[in-house]
Amino acid sequence: MYRIYPFVILFLTTALLQVFLFDNLSVSIYLDPLVYVAFVLLLPLDIRPVTLLGAGLAMGLAMDFAMGTAGLNTVPTLLIAFVRPYLVAGLYSRDDAREGGIPSPERLGRAVFAKYVVAAVAIHHTVFFALESLSASLLLHTALRIVASGAVTVACVRLIVSVFTAKRSVRV
Repeated sequence: MYRIYPFVILFLTTALLQVFLFDNLSVSIYLDPLVYVAFVLLLPLDIRPVTLLGAGLAMGLAMDFAMGTAGLNTVPTLLIAFVRPYLVAGLYSRDDAREGGIPSPERLGRAVFAKYVVAAVAIHHTVFFALESLSASLLLHTALRIVASGAVTVACVRLIVSVFTAKRSVRV
């Protein structure tokens, strides 16, 4: 059983970073990092599927409420929450995944963890930007947004992972 407080902090941190920092950055139309994905990616490996879907739904609804969108964030966030166990099973041995723990480069290995994050972000961004554009005539524009935003999101998620999974020294 995991303590819930670190994950509540992670939820609030990623949601507040997304709403107050990344949604207000106007660097380019192609750069729209969606860092709240880190919350779903960093939930424990042995979490029950219904809890994982509930957490994904809560994050998606919170982002939709904060951004003023109707389901645009909820659909892809629920999708990665649904697909996450299959990603972990496909990239990582099943016995090691059953042991639980928080996904991290140290636990999964750097290459496997990178594949895990890139695959989840690619799925999320593909669905998000496809729903946002809803036009086949903007296919190249949408593909560029998926790639550019995905690269920035992966870098930001990597930074969040390093902060969230860092071992704290005990101060006396």
